[in-house]
Amino acid sequence: MKPFEIFCACPPGLELYLQAEALEAGFKGAEITAGGITFFGLWPNVMRANLTLRGASRVLARFAIFRSFNLSQLEKQTRTLDWAALLHAGTFVRVDVTTRKSKIYHAGAAKERIEKAIRERLGQAEPNEDPIKIMVRIEDNMCTFSVDSSGAPLHQRGHKEAVGKAPMRETLAALFLRASGYQGSEPVLDPMCGSGTFPLEAAEIAAGLHPGRSRNFAFERLATFMPERWTDLRSSVPKPIETPHFYGSDRNAGAITNATSNANRAGIEHLCTFTHASISDLMRPDGPPGLVILNPPYGARIGEKKQLFALYGALGTTLKTRFRGWRVAIITTDTSLARTCGLPFSDTSAPIPHGGLKVRLHQTKALH
Repeated sequence: MKPFEIFCACPPGLELYLQAEALEAGFKGAEITAGGITFFGLWPNVMRANLTLRGASRVLARFAIFRSFNLSQLEKQTRTLDWAALLHAGTFVRVDVTTRKSKIYHAGAAKERIEKAIRERLGQAEPNEDPIKIMVRIEDNMCTFSVDSSGAPLHQRGHKEAVGKAPMRETLAALFLRASGYQGSEPVLDPMCGSGTFPLEAAEIAAGLHPGRSRNFAFERLATFMPERWTDLRSSVPKPIETPHFYGSDRNAGAITNATSNANRAGIEHLCTFTHASISDLMRPDGPPGLVILNPPYGARIGEKKQLFALYGALGTTLKTRFRGWRVAIITTDTSLARTCGLPFSDTSAPIPHGGLKVRLHQTKALH
């Protein structure tokens, strides 16, 4: 089989960091595109991308591309594709179509024609709640067919069950950690840790654990699935980078309970310490300096913004007086809230989509 294009999605504005991760992981030729990265490979590359890439939110395998100018032509060309090589007979498929600058302008009609052609090739399927998703993009009359090889979004690692309000997705946390210069060899602390996403993600990186080790994927239900190759991939455990320690604290005792439970399920409880504490009670851990990273309340999601200025001010005071030598990274929607910390931010990112809002990553160099 010839190599095909593989697309790994991530939030717009963070493609550079996903590209860096993919290149480090050996996905040669990874290039940035809008909302993700692309590279060419075969089905083992698709499986490995799902298993190992922490920043990817979804992996699509682009298996067909052709030009089409009307619905009848689209249906005929869809029917000629080798569906049996991709899908088992009777597979329940959901087709999603987007169309732009094309003579085929009605996405709903295109969806009906494509689904009809697939049914004629594979037979009628019993509907279920977990279909194989075929994504079709029609742009400038060029039709690109992709299969979603991931299934559930990749931030659903499979071992984090306890979450609180406004959680940070694991995939986004991994990209923010990379954007903050974290490479696995320094301690990380989140003083508003919630369910522990940042410390847990940082600990898994340092421990060399595959992010997808505890879950299933849609590609396991495709006709292209290679069980023996998949077993080999899952059993290949990368060497740990370092063994620093990772810390989280929160003024909500329930959050600490959740974070501790999540660490236990992930098998990294020995690398993490979670403490019930307010910002003013936060103390610097023993050992070398590292990275303080947090996703504090914005006001628009959890509380009134006016009430948050005192919180951000207290955070800045604590970090300036007790965390000299540490770098700080804060994710927030409002630059004025970040400035309230009084920290010497040297870098601020472009807006990044997060939970229906736009956030920015504000970073400092090592505090003096």
